[in-house]
Amino acid sequence: MKFNVNQQDLQEALNYCQGVIEKRSTLPILSNILLDVQSSKLTITATDLDLIFIHQLKNIEVLEEGKTTTSSSIMYDIIRKFSSGKKINLTLNDPNKLHLESEKSSFNLNCISPSEFPLTDENFNNNEFLINSKQLLKLLNKCKFSVSNDETRHYLSGIYIHQTEVDDKNYLTAVATDSHRMSISKLRLEKKIEFEPIILPKKTIFQLCSLLDNYDGEVKISNLKSKIKFELNNSILISKLIDGKFPNYVQVIPKNNQKKLDINLKLFLNSVDRVASVSLDKKDGVKFSLTKDTLNLSVNNANSGDGKEVLIVKFDHELEISFNSRYLIDIASQLDGEKIEIFFNDSGSPALIKDPGDFDSIFVVMPMKG
Repeated sequence: MKFNVNQQDLQEALNYCQGVIEKRSTLPILSNILLDVQSSKLTITATDLDLIFIHQLKNIEVLEEGKTTTSSSIMYDIIRKFSSGKKINLTLNDPNKLHLESEKSSFNLNCISPSEFPLTDENFNNNEFLINSKQLLKLLNKCKFSVSNDETRHYLSGIYIHQTEVDDKNYLTAVATDSHRMSISKLRLEKKIEFEPIILPKKTIFQLCSLLDNYDGEVKISNLKSKIKFELNNSILISKLIDGKFPNYVQVIPKNNQKKLDINLKLFLNSVDRVASVSLDKKDGVKFSLTKDTLNLSVNNANSGDGKEVLIVKFDHELEISFNSRYLIDIASQLDGEKIEIFFNDSGSPALIKDPGDFDSIFVVMPMKG
């Protein structure tokens, strides 16, 4: 095996692989990436057995075809320290050593036989549909911060994605909750699709978001019973799905929150962030004291002090309620419009948050016991 490749292209591909490969893998082969060179293409594959990432670099200079596996983290560390955009020569003269050369540097990296690399070839051909990359990214971004970190309830540690129908329109709807807060976002589909509801794991979500960040185009999605496949221009991501039943989220959405708070998004976000600074662990609730057109925000921490701020808002009622400041900041950071609308019922009931700039997303936050 012998080929030449551009430093930047290889660095970008290896960077994605870092997100897939487990740092503390018990199987040495899982710390490695598979490099497969044939007919002017380099295919790089990384897996942790639950997630498979395949990336293709096209139009590379292939002098001799072949394949091998080598340490992903070491190779990435070397490649990113080479001069940007320079040519890198890779040669496998000996089955156990991959030779890297660029400018004045030369390295020999240990290899493991490619026959040990776990590859699964599955037929995903049925149930394919296309979706715009930026729309999919938005869907995931609106929900991913609400995914639960609680290992005991594994069915909450992902985003629930399913097809819904409203007024004869079809949507792909995503929901995530950690039982303290919930995000729901949907995107319009041109037509009904064949798609079984799935729960997409957290690691897959973050890996997919980093790919979508740098890609503008169509994403082809196809799912089998327990796996899903995302195809981008030069990358493929195949992931196992979370096996479990997502709770009935519709019944959690508040139905009778009539008290509407209307406020400038930026003012609100900055204000909550400032007031919360006085609390080191962010466990102290930020208290809302609402009267007509006035919002008093305050945080009181026995160890570090207290903070207060007053905002002019649109509100016609009186209410006192407390929230975890982190939850409010997470949601507010994802809104698109210039305003934020919060609908309350009473001080013990969940609040409903809407973005007047995006009718396809809503958020629910539980209050803190004051």
